[in-house]
Amino acid sequence: MNDELPLVFSTKRYEYLADAVCEIGGLSSGRVERDVFPDGEHYYRLVTPVADRDVVVLGGTVSDHDTLELFDLACTAVDYGAERLTMLLPYFGYSTMERAVAPREAVTAKNRARLLSSVPTAARGNRVVLIDLHSEGLPYYFEGPIERVHLYCKELVAAAARRVGGDDFVMACTDAGRAKWVESLANDLSVPAAFVFKRRKSGSETEVAAVSAYVEGKPVVIYDDMIRTGGSLVNAARAYRDAGATAIFAITTHGLFSNRALERIAKAQIFDAVIACDTHPAAHESRDHELLEVISVADLLADFLTGREHATLR
Repeated sequence: MNDELPLVFSTKRYEYLADAVCEIGGLSSGRVERDVFPDGEHYYRLVTPVADRDVVVLGGTVSDHDTLELFDLACTAVDYGAERLTMLLPYFGYSTMERAVAPREAVTAKNRARLLSSVPTAARGNRVVLIDLHSEGLPYYFEGPIERVHLYCKELVAAAARRVGGDDFVMACTDAGRAKWVESLANDLSVPAAFVFKRRKSGSETEVAAVSAYVEGKPVVIYDDMIRTGGSLVNAARAYRDAGATAIFAITTHGLFSNRALERIAKAQIFDAVIACDTHPAAHESRDHELLEVISVADLLADFLTGREHATLR
């Protein structure tokens, strides 16, 4: 065992990713003992000693329970002598409530960032590592001396887009909100970018009014940082198909696939394939779905933790 390399613990739902990261990076995996008391209270014990170690706790805010498990493991690691703490969050949720739009609304994303910021500080400091955030401003919700790092899956997404799109395709997004990021990706790939214009029909319903680029006779690869229910994705895909696209693929970093979204997307019979990174357990758990291809961020995380790549907050 190399005590100079990070010791990696993970929340229960992220064990699949922690195992892959440790295998690729040659890192040690820490063992967690878990139990649930009759009243529902959760018990955690770090079986592997952490004193004077560089400790990583890998987990995402998939639910409030998962967030609290991450918090408990991180606090325990520092309490028992971790020299440095890294909270590695492949998925940081709460994007629906990342800001208040009405008086006295709880900004959940800020509150959860405050919670994780309150983890005791290790001797050599704490840092939080986030991936492809829905909003670039979210890291600034973390408070105090904690170091904030934002990793990007751009190379993974670009490689997947080139593989399915070929040499002549259009890089697209579901709406103008992601146009800047998709335009940057398209420039890197030397392909045109496209997005759809939406028109609001009511307080809860929108329709596609136009497509911004010429897509007739070309494959279209749609990127969205997150797929939840798939409604916006399907509507955009129909617009690109109606505009003459020959094939349609979707790529996402965070595949949440809520409320049977994959079944809904497959039923639309528009997509040739959907590709998702494994930053969210739902994508990993859905990896056998015939429409879905899952690509792993384990290499990205292992490279970061072992110092083979350097990433900073952007």
